[in-house]
Amino acid sequence: MKWTKLTLSTMADAVDLVSNMLSELGIEGIEIIDNVPITENEKKAMFIDILPELNTEDKTALISFYLEENEDIQDMVVKIKSGLKELSEFMDIGSGLIEISETEDLDWINNWKAYFKPFRIDDTIVIKPTWEKLDNVKDTDLVIEIDPGTAFGTGSHETTKLCILGIKKYIKDEIRLLDVGCGSGILSIIGAKLGAKNVLGTDIDPNAVNAAIENAEVNHITAETLKIISGDIITDTAMQQEVGYGSYDMAVANILADIIIPLSAVIGQHIKPNGIFISSGIINTKKEQVKEAILKNGFKILEINEMGDWVSIVAQK
Repeated sequence: MKWTKLTLSTMADAVDLVSNMLSELGIEGIEIIDNVPITENEKKAMFIDILPELNTEDKTALISFYLEENEDIQDMVVKIKSGLKELSEFMDIGSGLIEISETEDLDWINNWKAYFKPFRIDDTIVIKPTWEKLDNVKDTDLVIEIDPGTAFGTGSHETTKLCILGIKKYIKDEIRLLDVGCGSGILSIIGAKLGAKNVLGTDIDPNAVNAAIENAEVNHITAETLKIISGDIITDTAMQQEVGYGSYDMAVANILADIIIPLSAVIGQHIKPNGIFISSGIINTKKEQVKEAILKNGFKILEINEMGDWVSIVAQK
């Protein structure tokens, strides 16, 4: 199979907004090249010592992604340009030029693995790719092994970190946890490792379900503790019945703002009174919209946390 590679020229400061826009268009995997140096805290959280030299004067960035040969490339380009025009009202998005090239079915889908290294979420939680070795682990560390495959969720993105920290803060032993849009299963696995008695993960992508099940097995989480199912909890009433009503002490959703808004109208029926709802994946330009939806649907907001351009909201039913 041949793939079409699209490379978009933008500014480093606009990468989060642009990548969020691409996600809303259904583009699930992107490659980012920029000259933004990592901070000292980020370096300490990563299990690497040698970093590349960067031209910090260059504030541009390139975002690349791939489309299958049967997809309408020109239609996608039109949608991207429309999205860039909207984003340009908020900030400098750079030239917005899109280069199109064709590539053979090489192993590009796995090339990103060279850049996915073990890293720390905080003082106790370490995320490790299944194919990497890990040194200098403390006895008190909780090590989570992940191979996301084609599913979203390595744990390195701010949205996932925010969700993980929220789970760690509010989780209690023996609770029931619902993970909507579980992706690679990273949040479900961490919830189980932190003491949840039962965890149910859902995702509309069957590939994500397979990845989550495999990752659960790698982390020695049994099928009795963690179950993963495929379906749309927002619109599918049969799926909602399968998930169960009034059953969960905590629900988490690390998705996108435009999905969290309608989700907030139905998620409450699955959560016990006083249960916790942690949402993330919210770009800061849509924070107020998500807040309004969560409050409208019977929750009170306990806290709002931000990291970079991303927002996580912790609410209680």
